[in-house]
Amino acid sequence: MMLSLADSRLPVGGHVHSGGIEQAVADGDVRSVVTLADFLRRRVETAALVAASVAAQVAGGKLSVQRAQREMDARTPSGAARQASYSQGRGMVRLAKRLYPQHDWHEHSPVSHLPVISGSVGVVAGLSPQQTALVLVYTTMSGSATAGQRLLALDPADVAVTIAELSPLCEQVAEEATTGLADLSDPIFDLYAERHARREMPLFMS
Repeated sequence: MMLSLADSRLPVGGHVHSGGIEQAVADGDVRSVVTLADFLRRRVETAALVAASVAAQVAGGKLSVQRAQREMDARTPSGAARQASYSQGRGMVRLAKRLYPQHDWHEHSPVSHLPVISGSVGVVAGLSPQQTALVLVYTTMSGSATAGQRLLALDPADVAVTIAELSPLCEQVAEEATTGLADLSDPIFDLYAERHARREMPLFMS
């Protein structure tokens, strides 16, 4: 189940979201494999940690769905970033209903943040909080990596090596996410999200 949830082909809309990398490329902040790796590391240590911590607390039964939604709202000051989370969350809710039709998903209507529904899916799928967090951290990182590869026409092998080299960091951050709610932020990702929302004809939704 972890492999399935971490698959880039998972129909939750992740492939149309760059996680800020499109704007970072447009701004000239990411130009190569090296600067892509720096971006991914920064994203894992901040945005991914926060999202994974919420998912882990839901998966561990320490945070109700309603409170988790509020905690994510409080940790997502950018309106554009919130919409991106809701958009992917909507896709995950749709998939969850197909995977586990016997489960009641009404708490995730009318909208749900991706980390919140991911935590609930982790519970139903029998994943531990750490496993749930790891899936979210990995997909946060790999989604931006794939988008960066496309935007910069990078060698896929170079990007694959970068992802592999960041795997230990993903595991470390996922473990940290299980210790409690993370409340750090990185304003650059909020700026990327807001500037991207104002772009004309972007290739990605976020």
